[in-house]
Amino acid sequence: MTGRRAMASDELHYLDLLEVGRRIQARELSPVEVTQAQLARIEALDGALKSYATVTAELALRQARAAEDEIMRGDVRGPLHGVPIALKDLCWTQGVPTAAGMTIHRDFVPDEDATVTARLRAAGAVCLGKLQLTEGAYADHHPDITPPRNPWNADHWSGASSSGSGVATAAGLCYGSLGSDTGGSIRFPSAANGITGLKPTWGRVSRYGVFELAATLDHIGPMTRSAVDAGAMLGAIAGADPRDPTARQEPVPNYLAGIGRGLRGVRVGIDAAWNTTGTDTATIEAVEAAAAVIEGLGAELRAVTFPDVTQMIADWFPACGVETAVAHEATYPARRAEYGPALSGLIDTGRALSGLDYQKIILRRADFTGRVAALFETIDLLLIPAQAFASPTVATMATLGEDASLLAGLLRYTCPFDMSGSPTITLPGGYTRDGMPIAFQLVGRHMDEALLVRAGAAFQRETDWHLRRPMP
Repeated sequence: MTGRRAMASDELHYLDLLEVGRRIQARELSPVEVTQAQLARIEALDGALKSYATVTAELALRQARAAEDEIMRGDVRGPLHGVPIALKDLCWTQGVPTAAGMTIHRDFVPDEDATVTARLRAAGAVCLGKLQLTEGAYADHHPDITPPRNPWNADHWSGASSSGSGVATAAGLCYGSLGSDTGGSIRFPSAANGITGLKPTWGRVSRYGVFELAATLDHIGPMTRSAVDAGAMLGAIAGADPRDPTARQEPVPNYLAGIGRGLRGVRVGIDAAWNTTGTDTATIEAVEAAAAVIEGLGAELRAVTFPDVTQMIADWFPACGVETAVAHEATYPARRAEYGPALSGLIDTGRALSGLDYQKIILRRADFTGRVAALFETIDLLLIPAQAFASPTVATMATLGEDASLLAGLLRYTCPFDMSGSPTITLPGGYTRDGMPIAFQLVGRHMDEALLVRAGAAFQRETDWHLRRPMP
């Protein structure tokens, strides 16, 4: 158990989202009492963890009382009804400050909800608050903001942009959260904090009312303690949205309908050379162990050669920079002095790119996306690491801008799937000798999140990595 204990299922703050929902909806638990317990835990622990940007205690209790009244009348909205969750602080929340990790927006109070916020509200979820993130959802936290601390060990990285979501979900300060992923920011904090993160297909979830980092790279998705919980949250937020014409029009399936089917006959591709070149031993062993479990569940493992990602990693920075420059045009460079160095550096990169060079990136990205789609004609899932090295320390990550190999290793298995828009699920798959989480990813074809949830659920029925907890 690497010094950590598996928590008993009846410890309230670590119940699965669906389990606490079931008990609430069966009137075994009061949503008001569950919300009060969560708020008390946040009060006790988050002074050290720093996962919340804003705690919305009054709103949460008001929503919990409304949920309790509805459930007592027999009006149950669905599996999230009465369950306390939290939102990354780039999702507009009516009447609540929404700063996107930026001091420049600290006084911004939206007069409407983002679509994802509204849909969670309609599902009856209780909003505990807004979770801290890096500046503008890019690489580093603003110098004036204290980064969230990894609950397993504060000396280790808590992940990039959705760091607050990862920390709060892992530490039992919410039952699930929303994150966003432009280069890996659902997957990095899920891996770092030992939770499950689901990055949907680009466009599967509306981006309306979500602060933009890079429009064609941004993905909104759930971060939870299990694959089935992620499926439940995705079911609440996914779908077409007239306020976001880029949102996909396909009907939203019941992501939980097939979770008992297992993996027999599912074709899982593995590029052994790509998975192991430059990857640390602990991560390689975790991925190989995951492959063995998946094969034991009846999946067919197939050797594949994944398209070379070198150019996509190189292209991601200027592509992201151009789109970020557009997103910040109203305030940058006019208010440059209020920006931190990482975000301003990214915007400067984008503003310096020529139209010709940007068009070349667009063409290469389209070519790569086509090659990825072609690969999924021969497989159903792809098994890869979450990142090339397990659980880096805060000190190591402070050298990210100076170490090209570190940066490439971090992005190797993440940003290519933002460039292609492919869905992925990040699952806990082991621990380092120091007791820190290690994760792997399953990647699917576009719009096949249901298979990712099903595969994650099958893996988690056979393993207990996702049941380990960082603190009492």
